[in-house]
Amino acid sequence: MSKIKKWFRVTQIENIPLREGRAVQIGGHDIAVFNLGDRFLAVENKCPHRGGPLADGIVSGTTVACPLHAWKVDLNSGEIVNQPEKLQCVRTFPTLVENGVLSVEIAINASLHPEAPVNCLASISRDLHLNNSASSEV
Repeated sequence: MSKIKKWFRVTQIENIPLREGRAVQIGGHDIAVFNLGDRFLAVENKCPHRGGPLADGIVSGTTVACPLHAWKVDLNSGEIVNQPEKLQCVRTFPTLVENGVLSVEIAINASLHPEAPVNCLASISRDLHLNNSASSEV
């Protein structure tokens, strides 16, 4: 199945507090987006160790600690930084802030119709009011 890359609006940047993450679903991908203060980063929202939700982890510098077993993920590269086996990593996603809105670039199935309702492409967790501002294609 063919994939195409598209930018999706996630939320207004003030909806993601400094040094915190939020879980987002876009085009079937579970993504964790993080506010590092000077930039926003996005990674797959699943620790490779036991599947812990990285969006709920503790952010320190450019890493997040998985809330289940404290595996640290580098948010720039997706690499695990505190385990001897460096073979495991999580996928990273490009981010863009434009006019105060955070967008994430995702590869989606080309078969998804571009006129599909916005809510079927993305939603953000933790704050219900974020769902209204989340997820339209840029």
